[in-house]
Amino acid sequence: MTEPVAAVVPPPRREPGIMLGIGVMAALLAIAPFVGFYPVFLMKALCFALFACAFNLLIGYGGLLSFGHAMFLGTAGYVCAHAAKEWGWPPEAAILAGTGAAAALGLVAGVLAIRRQGIYFAMITLALAQMIYFFCLQAPFTHGEDGIQSVPRGRLFGLLELSNTLTMYYFVLFVFIAAFVLIYRVINSPFGQVLKAIRENESRTISLGYDAERYKLLAFVLSATLAGLAGATKAIVFQLASLTDVHWTMSGEVVLMTLLGGMGTVFGPVVGAFIIIGLENYLSSFGEWVTVITGGIFVICVLAFRRGVVGEIMAWWSQRSS
Repeated sequence: MTEPVAAVVPPPRREPGIMLGIGVMAALLAIAPFVGFYPVFLMKALCFALFACAFNLLIGYGGLLSFGHAMFLGTAGYVCAHAAKEWGWPPEAAILAGTGAAAALGLVAGVLAIRRQGIYFAMITLALAQMIYFFCLQAPFTHGEDGIQSVPRGRLFGLLELSNTLTMYYFVLFVFIAAFVLIYRVINSPFGQVLKAIRENESRTISLGYDAERYKLLAFVLSATLAGLAGATKAIVFQLASLTDVHWTMSGEVVLMTLLGGMGTVFGPVVGAFIIIGLENYLSSFGEWVTVITGGIFVICVLAFRRGVVGEIMAWWSQRSS
């Protein structure tokens, strides 16, 4: 006899504490510019937090390690910047164009890579990302190592002037919170529960009639789309699209953010992104030594907090409550 579906795919759980946490996070971020935090720093951290959350959806809940997620961030940034500067598109349309380009690239990359597992999947994504990097380096519209500079922010829906820093910040905050809530809803939906079941035991999930490859492909495309949203938004914020965002080191950085904050947790990638961006910002006077310092802190955190910062806090709270 086969086991009931619920034995592998549990029903979604309502977690009012998470929704309260999202509300508190949104409120704190809303007042952050008025309590001494530089809005540009916050916008950079939010863009990378969204990038890390998109990556966490794939690895933390789908069990798929991608070493090439920077290709979605960078591709979306280039398409968005080109649409805004060369075609004169408004910011909302340019961001949608960049996000759509990342989704299309995610579909192509997913179809090619999703049939492999483990290190083979990771290596295929890395190879594809390197192909995209060299394409961006050679393509005329990307302007090579100079990138696309002086991207106009424009007026949002023809009404809000995004050249105003606070207006731009609250737009980025809205995009981040909306995407964050979407990710939370996805991982707590029936689709998310099947994805977790595939991560835990793919063979059993397949035996119950689920098409594991289709679920993983959908998760990959959704993750790529959200990573593209982060990249397109970042291009508008900094008025720049460059090779940095499509380089393989960016793929490594998002892995670092996710592991440091807590893989497979809702708030972990956000905490990890703010820690890494904060270190890069406040230790910038050390120059290239920032990478060494960040690496050292990562090693210490991995040894001391194997579940990540948020994961360890959650484990401690669970033990305290039991």
